[in-house]
Amino acid sequence: MKKEKTVDYHIKTGWHAISRMYNAYAARYDMTMAIGYVLLNIDIDQGTPATKIGPLLGMEPRSLVRMLKSLEERGWIRRVVDENDKRFVRILLTDIGKDKREIAREGVIQFNNLIRENIPLEKLVVFFDVMKDINRLVDDENAKMKASGLAELLMK
Repeated sequence: MKKEKTVDYHIKTGWHAISRMYNAYAARYDMTMAIGYVLLNIDIDQGTPATKIGPLLGMEPRSLVRMLKSLEERGWIRRVVDENDKRFVRILLTDIGKDKREIAREGVIQFNNLIRENIPLEKLVVFFDVMKDINRLVDDENAKMKASGLAELLMK
């Protein structure tokens, strides 16, 4: 099968094009797309537990720790340790972090407006439905593989 006829090829190339565009936008503000996504996933008022950010973005813990350290050094976030449970750390945006979060938010809005202005709503509805189905199928397959792998381990 030619790569251009595979579903994953189109998803991957589309995502890479979006990623390049977001990184070019973010670079103008001393950010990356990944930093923008982290900032967007921190609750602006309450902050967000550090343990919740990685899973929201599919980031590996080590990568997230490095990024949070960098953002803290830049003064964009601060960490607050829970007084009752020292293991619990909440990430809060500083005023600079809130400004950078707003810049990231604007970039996402601009992209979504561009798409909505140039692609008919009917096509977008179908796209969203198809992506939802693809994600469900992938989740089901992952669950099956995980279950069969666990079964194999238990059989040994």
